[in-house]
Amino acid sequence: MSTNVLVRRAHFRAADDPERQARFGRSIVVGKIANTRSYLRRVSRDHQDEPSIAEAADKLKSCLTRLREAQSIVSIRGIEGEAAAWYFGVVPRMVRAKWLAGTFIGRTRRPPRDPFNALISFLYAILINDVRAALEATGLDPQVGFLHVDRPGRPSLALDLAEEFRVPFADRLAYALLNREQLTERSFVHDPTSVKLTDEARKIVLTEYQHRKTESLTHPFTKESTTVLLLPFIQARLMARTIRGELGAYPPYVTE
Repeated sequence: MSTNVLVRRAHFRAADDPERQARFGRSIVVGKIANTRSYLRRVSRDHQDEPSIAEAADKLKSCLTRLREAQSIVSIRGIEGEAAAWYFGVVPRMVRAKWLAGTFIGRTRRPPRDPFNALISFLYAILINDVRAALEATGLDPQVGFLHVDRPGRPSLALDLAEEFRVPFADRLAYALLNREQLTERSFVHDPTSVKLTDEARKIVLTEYQHRKTESLTHPFTKESTTVLLLPFIQARLMARTIRGELGAYPPYVTE
């Protein structure tokens, strides 16, 4: 946190302004829902026997439409929660491993209570670490968020920025690992209150996650060639530029 103090001061002022807080929060949620919808539409084309996936994608389109009218951070959070419910409602249709049938009944955390939740919680923790490092390198304070409520010890801004990347990078990897049987029933340890990955499973997840970060792509806003590894740093810089007033609105990362 020894970088530009002026950036942090501007960041704190923006986070304390309800109107600017709502603008940043809306952009972040737009990115999250758009990326989730894009993934659901792609999956629905491959699994036309599961019409509920296409239906969920349509519901997310409605959420995006209503976001344009949302003026307060409370209403924006409400729409984000509704979209998350539609998405997690069709997760069982996208996890094809037979041994997982009936195990997922919704998002659970602290502790996760089924293998899919255990896997995405582990991936989210890694992702948030990466995002936090990018924010700190840019001079922003990971603790001071727009969408997530500030709490002691909570990296609220890192949680905000990670929203754009959850489905396209963490969740997609989770489906791949399970559906390709790189992780199996033996990859998880069950106890009466939670489910955890084994040490060997964590190694597999970390290896695949690091491999994904080397993938090349063109950034949708800057139009520059980059890698998944650098995306959090690019988005953190775009957020800092918006906070400083160099951009009119924060452009979230949106997949094609």
